[in-house]
Amino acid sequence: MTPKIQADEVGFAALLDYLKRTREFDFGGYKRVSLMRRFQRRMQALSIESFSDYMDYLEVHPDEFALLFNTLLINVSSFFRDPTVWEYIRTEIIPQIIVHRQPDEPIRVWSAGCATGEEPYTIAMLLAEALGAEAFRERVKIYATDIDEEALNYARQANYSQREISFIPPELCTKYFEQVGQRYVFRKDLRRSIIFGRNDLLQDAPISRVDLLTCRNTLMYFNAEAQSKIRSRFHFALMNDGYLFLGKAEMLLANSSLFIPIDLKRRIFSKSARMKRRDRNLMNVQTDNEEIMSNQSEHSRFREAAFDANPTPQIAVDVNGLVALVNEQARSFFNLAPKDIGRVFQDLELYHRIMELRTRIDDAYRDRRPITIKDVQWTTSSGEVHDLEVQIAVMSDGIGVSLSFSDMTRYNKLQIELEHASQELETAYEELQSTNEELETTNEELQSTVEELETTNEELQSTNEELETMNEELQSTNEEQQTTNEELRRRTDELNLVNGFLESILASLRVGVVVLDRNLQVQIWSHRATDLWGLRAEEAQNRNFLNLDIGLPVEALKQSIRMSLAQENAQEELVLEATNRRGKHIQCRVTCSTLKSADQAVRGVILLMEEVEETAERENTVGD
Repeated sequence: MTPKIQADEVGFAALLDYLKRTREFDFGGYKRVSLMRRFQRRMQALSIESFSDYMDYLEVHPDEFALLFNTLLINVSSFFRDPTVWEYIRTEIIPQIIVHRQPDEPIRVWSAGCATGEEPYTIAMLLAEALGAEAFRERVKIYATDIDEEALNYARQANYSQREISFIPPELCTKYFEQVGQRYVFRKDLRRSIIFGRNDLLQDAPISRVDLLTCRNTLMYFNAEAQSKIRSRFHFALMNDGYLFLGKAEMLLANSSLFIPIDLKRRIFSKSARMKRRDRNLMNVQTDNEEIMSNQSEHSRFREAAFDANPTPQIAVDVNGLVALVNEQARSFFNLAPKDIGRVFQDLELYHRIMELRTRIDDAYRDRRPITIKDVQWTTSSGEVHDLEVQIAVMSDGIGVSLSFSDMTRYNKLQIELEHASQELETAYEELQSTNEELETTNEELQSTVEELETTNEELQSTNEELETMNEELQSTNEEQQTTNEELRRRTDELNLVNGFLESILASLRVGVVVLDRNLQVQIWSHRATDLWGLRAEEAQNRNFLNLDIGLPVEALKQSIRMSLAQENAQEELVLEATNRRGKHIQCRVTCSTLKSADQAVRGVILLMEEVEETAERENTVGD
């Protein structure tokens, strides 16, 4: 009987916190209802009724974590999933990507939530077809990421079964896969262009400068806040002319300003113009290590000169807390010298005079966002008092922080003057307020109607995502059932082969063979037994041997049968007067032997029956 899982929100929250602390898996952004349902599915398999009990079980059984994550992280994927969509990618999107790149420029693809690798290998085949194998090896990099390490390990092998590659067009399968035994392996020379790695879409930095980003049926597992955060990261990851490819249950309605639909039915979007300048600056910082090393010597003096030319005092501190760069304005304003570069930042007077600096730097590292400290008063060596605004920004990849000090003294004075002017404008504003209130009343009525429509649309979207999630779970269960059915079919074939072999042996014997279980029920009745007594196998099976009406006096065998059951190695031979199926009186030799199982337990009795005269004639024939 399936246990009733207790709906304990407190226990569930404690369980999620335990997974975050011990295994560094943060499920806080996942949809609560779907996530709780998948936890309960695993708990029902173990007959555990509460989340607190399941947390205790995880502490005692660490192997359970792998089974749990296989249930939570549903890895349903296939080659060329939704073929019409992939045909559109092949004929419309990939040609556009190639046109926008010079012949020697790289093409970068990010497959987020790649599961067991079918999707990145699908993209690889399409790009190899469009570019040719040689150009593909030289230009293409496909970054395939997922949070599930077990799925990534499977994907790295590029080794799939006949059923898994059945969706690939035959001509592509022949061209890009090599058969090894009963499995199919993707071409090794092209596989080097596909890089698999773990990436948490909510926690880890996104892949940058991407031409095509695919993330199908992954966003639907996250709540609205987490989806918005991930979409912003996707916007940063894409090149200005890049494309985003989502699953059919994902619409991007909540962040439509970031992406423009190219084909809404197929869920293909392009990057909008919003934030392009910011992304371009960030991408100049987040270049690959190889590019940094190759260009460092050429551009280092230029960067230092540009840094010094900044009219705002600026200091760069590396992740180890050492002063890395100080521009000319900062040296003059804070009375710093070139020898201060390389010192511990905490040793500078500046660090101690701004009280909030240490706490706010730690906050910037933790939250990975710029932080501003306002209303900082600084007295220079000449006695001038300045109002500063300190901006703390974490550099790409968290290699350090940049501190910019904006002099707000003049701005604050202007602000006071503006406040006086603002008071004079308030009178005029109040006169306009009456008119605005009337307009707001009309606007609120329209807004109410719009909100009702948006609420209905969100509910429909949520229902669609729930249905898609359930469909993924059913598909996963169906694949498991297919695997079980194949195993049962194989075992049935083996059993049929053994039974056929046994029947052949019994048919070849010239003596009648009867096998009884411990209750003296007939289990085997050979063809020779039928020939002797005229009783067919289907008439004798599962009947008590002592109750059979045949020409053999079965009561005379009762004592011998009992002895064979009582003694493990008992064997006794009797010669009885009998009447065969033709009505002829014969002497029948009956040998009773113990039937034992593989573990030497007594399972029944074997009876061998043979007409004595036939035996004698056969022995005479052999002697002659």
